[in-house]
Amino acid sequence: MSDNTVRHLTREELERGLETIRQAPRVEGVLEMIVRRPQVGAREVLQEGELHLEDGLVGDSWKVRASSRTPDRSPHPGMQVNVMGARAAALIAQNREHWPLAGDQLYIDFDLSAFNVPPGTWIAIGSAVIEVSEEPHTGCGKFLARFGVEAQKFVNSATGRELGLRGINARVVQPGRIRVGDLVRKAIAGRP
Repeated sequence: MSDNTVRHLTREELERGLETIRQAPRVEGVLEMIVRRPQVGAREVLQEGELHLEDGLVGDSWKVRASSRTPDRSPHPGMQVNVMGARAAALIAQNREHWPLAGDQLYIDFDLSAFNVPPGTWIAIGSAVIEVSEEPHTGCGKFLARFGVEAQKFVNSATGRELGLRGINARVVQPGRIRVGDLVRKAIAGRP
């Protein structure tokens, strides 16, 4: 899977997909894909994984990645798990095998809009629970190179941010096992 195999969509092509994205489930969704990043640039698509309080997705390299958003460049705790909406990934990447190029660990068919999952929202996936971070999830230079300038502008537009098209950052608040096909739902803070 190389970056240059993804056709970069036009703004018009991207805009046509908004209605499908807006129909994502708001209460109960599904975990569509788990991607572990064992090192920079490497991707492993998993059928199941484990979310850990300190490590995030077990086997992922988040814990050793420097962050420009922390004073000492240590991994940002609010960016432990990156989550992208499956409908947005399907639109932008066009082919499921290209979803991992976005760089996220979890792809869920769920409404990731700021209205539905504002910072502080708990989301249960399998036996694990994550909390939506205040840290914005924006398309980086790698996302731009892989999906094109129009996709970058699309996810970072006012509409894109409102709908959470680039996804959300989260941290693990309850460890547990996750599997592709698991139910995704909002959880009550402080309760499993």
